[in-house]
Amino acid sequence: MANLNQLQRMSKRSYRRVGRGQSSTRGKTSGRGGKGQTARAGNKRRPELRDIIKKLPKRRGFGKNRARSVDGSKIRPVAISLTRIDQIFAAGAEISLVSLRAKGMISRKDNAAKVVGTEVGKKFTLKGLTVSTSARAAVEKAGGSIS
Repeated sequence: MANLNQLQRMSKRSYRRVGRGQSSTRGKTSGRGGKGQTARAGNKRRPELRDIIKKLPKRRGFGKNRARSVDGSKIRPVAISLTRIDQIFAAGAEISLVSLRAKGMISRKDNAAKVVGTEVGKKFTLKGLTVSTSARAAVEKAGGSIS
């Protein structure tokens, strides 16, 4: 019986010499691409984008970096000036979100409106709208009401 140390190889082991010839699989550049820094030995460059990302401040913008004090569910009203209302509506008109949408002053997606301004020439009735202090004084001075 033969032992392992007595076994002999029957055929030559296959191997590949790299960098010999141009038409073979590992010829010319030997799988290292073109010229320059990437073709040299010891080429280990880390991505440039990583350095750019590391320089950015940690908390910037929306998403998980948004300020904890910002409440995205809070409805923000659209500001509407008294002078614009004065131009579009007739005297004695009742102004609400529905009438503002009908006249095209706010879009359908807007759920709140705030009346702002200091001057008004007509008498109006404002219903279901938020009104600034100066606008409230101007409407009441003109003889209008807010409910």
